Amino acid sequence: MNITKKDIDSLNAVITVEISKEDYSEKVDTVLNNYRKNASIPGFRKGHIPMGMVRKQYGKAVLVEEVNKLLQENLHKYLTEEKLDVLGNPLPKNEADIDWDSGEFAFEFELGLAPEFDVDVKKKAVTHYKVVADNEMIENQVKSIRKQYGKLISKDEVAEGDEISGTFTSTEKEIEQKTTFDTEVIKGKRQLKALVGAQVGDEVVLKTKGLFKDDHDNQRFLGVSHDDAHGLDIEVTLKIEEVNTREMAELDQELFDKLFGDGAVSSEDELKEKIKEDAERQFEQQSDQKLLNDVVESLIENTKFDLPSEFLTRWIKVSGEKELSEEEAKEEFERSEKGLRYQLIEGKLRVDNDLQVTFDELKDYTANMIKAQMAQFGQMNPTEEEVDGVVARIMGNQDEVKRISEQLGTNKMLQFFKENAKLKTKEVTYDKFIKEAYA
Repeated sequence: MNITKKDIDSLNAVITVEISKEDYSEKVDTVLNNYRKNASIPGFRKGHIPMGMVRKQYGKAVLVEEVNKLLQENLHKYLTEEKLDVLGNPLPKNEADIDWDSGEFAFEFELGLAPEFDVDVKKKAVTHYKVVADNEMIENQVKSIRKQYGKLISKDEVAEGDEISGTFTSTEKEIEQKTTFDTEVIKGKRQLKALVGAQVGDEVVLKTKGLFKDDHDNQRFLGVSHDDAHGLDIEVTLKIEEVNTREMAELDQELFDKLFGDGAVSSEDELKEKIKEDAERQFEQQSDQKLLNDVVESLIENTKFDLPSEFLTRWIKVSGEKELSEEEAKEEFERSEKGLRYQLIEGKLRVDNDLQVTFDELKDYTANMIKAQMAQFGQMNPTEEEVDGVVARIMGNQDEVKRISEQLGTNKMLQFFKENAKLKTKEVTYDKFIKEAYA
């Protein structure tokens, strides 16, 4: 057997695999002999069928199967040993021209090769948002806590700030939705005026246009679809079934202990600081995801290299369960090109900077994750044997290992970007972050 590679250009090559009779004949004869021993043909005793008959009946099929096995095995071995970084899979070039009666075969395969390129994570600055909890947000959270843990007092008449339970109905949109809402979610002044002073048992007709501060509340409180919720402009009838007001909870030690555990917080100032810390920890997760997305986009945009586009389009055309048309394959390549570019960039970064996930790292990460989950359920000091047992069960689940490995890999890449990318830190409130980041 002889395997050679001819470079067409830096991104495309053709591999030729030459297979001679000596490479496969022994294996073919062994398989045919097994057929002869086990085949059942009328007129012949089992095991006494003439080899010529066996070869005539099964020889071509066995030849094709064994040559293809030999071909795939040695092609894979060659690509591995030569360390060829290929994209997609080799595409047969002359499959239809093979003469299976010749005894000597030369198979050609097209290869798409990964490009050579450099990655500069400092080439262009990326904004790294530091999201802070401002005083307004903290005060609103304190108010929300006091309402949540306060006393619910039943009333007969609606006033501003009350909580209304009732049923919204509309024949036009077939609405019949039981709901509970606070008057603070009402945006429209006319609608609020119509509600204030209404009694339990009253039916109040309201316009939905501008009824709530957020159109998504139409979906939440009226039960309409997401599409209908936006710009909904109909009349609905609310039958008021219950009215309650909340007596705000006192900011005392009993409430602090209920929220955070005995003695963790002992004053209103400490409560606000705790709220700030918890909020900003959650904001950091969103900021990190935004940073990761932005660095990825920047790297894709600023890392220039060519791809074997024509080869990849042909490969996409035939690699799925159903062969695509030329146009479909081209469209699919255009959809997937960006992702492929980042896969190559990320792969190079991981290799060049030793960012691959090791088995020991995966075990340690899983163990820490398990300890954190146990702590959430009050098990603060699990034994090493308990943690190791859970980790072993998780490591035995391939899907879980894949998920956690991807999570850890993403964390390592994010940390690498934080330490090495060109970042400009910008401190903003959460509202401003949402406006700037997701406008």
